[in-house]
Amino acid sequence: MKMVTATILIALSTTKAAMGDTLCQLIANHNTGEVIRETGGCDQRYTPASTFKIPLAVMGFDAGFLIDAQTPSIPYRDGYVAWGGANWKTNTTPARWLQYSVVWYSQKIAKSLGQARIEQYARDFGFGNADLSGDVDKNNGLERGWINSSLQISPREQVQFLSKLIAYDLPVDRGAIEKTLAIVTEFPANHGWQVWGKTGSAYPRKSSGGFDYDRGWGWFVGWAKRGETTLVFAHLTQDEKRQNVSVAKRTRAAMIKAIESLPR
Repeated sequence: MKMVTATILIALSTTKAAMGDTLCQLIANHNTGEVIRETGGCDQRYTPASTFKIPLAVMGFDAGFLIDAQTPSIPYRDGYVAWGGANWKTNTTPARWLQYSVVWYSQKIAKSLGQARIEQYARDFGFGNADLSGDVDKNNGLERGWINSSLQISPREQVQFLSKLIAYDLPVDRGAIEKTLAIVTEFPANHGWQVWGKTGSAYPRKSSGGFDYDRGWGWFVGWAKRGETTLVFAHLTQDEKRQNVSVAKRTRAAMIKAIESLPR
């Protein structure tokens, strides 16, 4: 009996390490507004990290900097942030930007819009605290305001924003929403589900300076459809120890599995 118990505890510990701690998992029925599943503290705000690319796409298309899925195609230049490797060191289009989460392309869009305009859009969208001022005294909001910096949003606010997005209920040109929805990545899912969304990851700052790479946050936000049912979701986890697979990818896998497990 003791061996069985120990085996179960080890398995649970291993699963927890592989998944990260769930800070919030929120699934709502877009058709009715009913919350289907809510786990954790879904009203606390965190950095949106790369999930900000979805509202930024809407802003970019509405403002005219982004034209369509393939325009503008912007070449990579030495000096652009490139921690994403080869997928970032090439010509990048709006579709490729979202697919590979290219930070320097986000920076191009942000700088074209400017802080004041982005903050006004964010307020109109209800996207968190709408603060793109960046790090204190760094004047870097257009470079990293959404990456563990001034911009903060709760999982519930993520779901509320996405609900308005897919309902075409944002104060922008309808075409900006259509073009954004067209480039959000669809991920494979079972049991008749179609799932679209965006991952995001970031690391807490250490009091001594730098970042705590063991305690990364991972987001997956988006929507799912099966038949006449549409769900909107946000899932946020945090690691206790850095893993081989990114926390955002593991969060995405866990969220899709949770959707697949829902009863018909």
